[in-house]
Amino acid sequence: QVQLVESGGGLVQAGGSLRLSCAASGHTFSTYAMGWFRQAPGKDREFVAATSWSGSNIYYTDYADSVKGRFTTFRDNAKNAVYLQMNSLKPEDTAVYYCAADSKYTRLRVGVGDYWGQGTQVTVSS
Repeated sequence: QVQLVESGGGLVQAGGSLRLSCAASGHTFSTYAMGWFRQAPGKDREFVAATSWSGSNIYYTDYADSVKGRFTTFRDNAKNAVYLQMNSLKPEDTAVYYCAADSKYTRLRVGVGDYWGQGTQVTVSS
């Protein structure tokens, strides 16, 4: 059974940092695109960041404009995990954050993923 389990969410003051983790099991995701999405109350789910396999152990990363320069995503294939380092957090970053994986980056990028985690809450206070 394939599972993605997020952790690391919580309450932080504006300007603070959090690192989200997504542990995958039941499948090896080293050649999969893995990404992060978020959904704030009353809003649609939106893309945050993703890392995709470009071959020869090279990974491409992509970020939403709203988080560029503040968030970094990276993966540890030995642990079958992906991470989202979030710095300089703002109240508008408050949302439930979801980890997702898909064999095709183009699908994942538009929010279509083969696998999704259950989400972890991030709350940024002003």
